[in-house]
Amino acid sequence: MPLDLMAQDTDKITARAARVKELNARYRHHSANDVMRAALTEAGEIALVSSFGAESVVLLHMAAVIDRNVPVLFIDTQMLFTETLVYQAEVSERLGLRDVRIIRTDEATLAKRDPYGALRMSDTDACCALRKTEPLQTALDGFDGWITGRKRFQSGTRAVLDFFEVEDGSGRIKVNPLAHWAPEDVRAYMEENRLPRHPLVAQGYPSIGCAPCTSKVAPGEDPRSGRWRGQQKDECGIHFVNGKAVRKGVNA
Repeated sequence: MPLDLMAQDTDKITARAARVKELNARYRHHSANDVMRAALTEAGEIALVSSFGAESVVLLHMAAVIDRNVPVLFIDTQMLFTETLVYQAEVSERLGLRDVRIIRTDEATLAKRDPYGALRMSDTDACCALRKTEPLQTALDGFDGWITGRKRFQSGTRAVLDFFEVEDGSGRIKVNPLAHWAPEDVRAYMEENRLPRHPLVAQGYPSIGCAPCTSKVAPGEDPRSGRWRGQQKDECGIHFVNGKAVRKGVNA
């Protein structure tokens, strides 16, 4: 990359870092709704990335109340539960979301790198990168930032989340409106707003990803213990540098 373009990128990232610091200071004691509104009006061109999983409807509803035209990026790994695909369509219609973009890895790339759909059995990180991380990064081109549903209580790697971050690698702003919410806050919001639940939650799936890598969770287990069960993995990779999970400890 030419030096002048590198300097421009550095200046842009520096400016965004200053912006993120200012936003965190201003909204530190504000509600998730306030943070969402700030994301949609003060963070530039931004998209909401949603798995349409167990708790996704909260963030989607919060955004739809403010602006139904917000771009929503839904990554179809082509290994999702059928229930998730049906739920995605139903929730999008019910909330009146006007710009839902279904993101998939192109067939030629899948044929080359995972022709039999068995990559997950030998390298789950590579499978997540191929089917989720890489298409998402492509879809985010042109956006200044993106909104996530991450929460501090979900795992050790998320325990110090701020509302606003600068994403390593891309320099985009990443917004986490629900960062400080507890599980009871999620339940209360869904009940108060009469939001539809993902049908698999009632069947014992409190955290839902791809069907081959998601299992039921027994009472008393960590809600995310059904994701990649038996492996030292609890993130798909989209929240790490270049899609590579950086783990700390045995359950990070």
